[in-house]
Amino acid sequence: MFDLADSYVWDFWFADDGDAYHLFFLYASRALHDPEDRHYRASVGHAVSTDLVSWERVADALVRGGPDDFDALATWTGSTVRRADGTWFLFYTGSRLDDDGRNVQRIGYATSTDLFTWHKNPANPVLEADGTIYERLANSDWHDEAFRDPWVFADPAGRGWHMYVTARATHGELNGRGVVAHATSTDLETWQLQAPVSEPSTDGFGQLEVTQVEEIDGRAVLMFSCMTGQAMDAVRERHPRGAVWAVPADSVLGPFDIGSATPITEDDLYVGRLIRDRAGAWQLLAFRNVGPDGGFVGGITDPMPVGWDGDRLVVKQPALSV
Repeated sequence: MFDLADSYVWDFWFADDGDAYHLFFLYASRALHDPEDRHYRASVGHAVSTDLVSWERVADALVRGGPDDFDALATWTGSTVRRADGTWFLFYTGSRLDDDGRNVQRIGYATSTDLFTWHKNPANPVLEADGTIYERLANSDWHDEAFRDPWVFADPAGRGWHMYVTARATHGELNGRGVVAHATSTDLETWQLQAPVSEPSTDGFGQLEVTQVEEIDGRAVLMFSCMTGQAMDAVRERHPRGAVWAVPADSVLGPFDIGSATPITEDDLYVGRLIRDRAGAWQLLAFRNVGPDGGFVGGITDPMPVGWDGDRLVVKQPALSV
């Protein structure tokens, strides 16, 4: 388990250099007292492990930028990949407030040769919502301009790179507009926005947070997180405590039927991440979310093995309690 006594720890992602696992995580001081305030004080921490259980914290990866930067408020969730020339790219969400105090999110990246020292791209941001395909504040009743949590992966056929992003469509019910935005690149530096790989739905969600796609035992799966309070009524009726969701698919490139999502955890855990251990087995880790008293907990679980039960991806043993 990874935890910090003096800080809230929540969203996270991994990089695997072949020898060690690198954990990148959001954290903020517990001196804030109210855990909801953590989002506007987030930095990206870094820890390493050889077994996904015991972690050594190292120097932070990223902090927020200056007052004129796209990440002036906070640095939020992302993903890390390595290009063929050995350069590591850490894609992340930059958050800042507009003149009316509403949160605007855009995507940028930093690079490294060793996963420890990172340099932000001076041309950030590299991607943002366009207002035509993806909702912006000007055409939204949502509480923020949702365009965050980049998940970057190599094209299965070797034709460049794909990025999935938490976003919202410009049409549909308020709590059903969440979609998986899509962008493509040939070099990881320049990105072209594409149509989403999912659609708004009356069985959908207001936001599909922290997406990830993998192929497990020959079958593609999309993971995302959303509390049912931000989902359509039909979702709440079927799964009142769902939090981390899995969508089976024919390909990691979609399309994804969000209406078929089933929960892999309840709301005691959030932001499920899949990673393969050194034995080749797929494991799920998540952050500890809601405790027995209903309050936020924080910290990241130990690995939990996952596998298919028919069309559902499930944890093969009970999720750790908080």
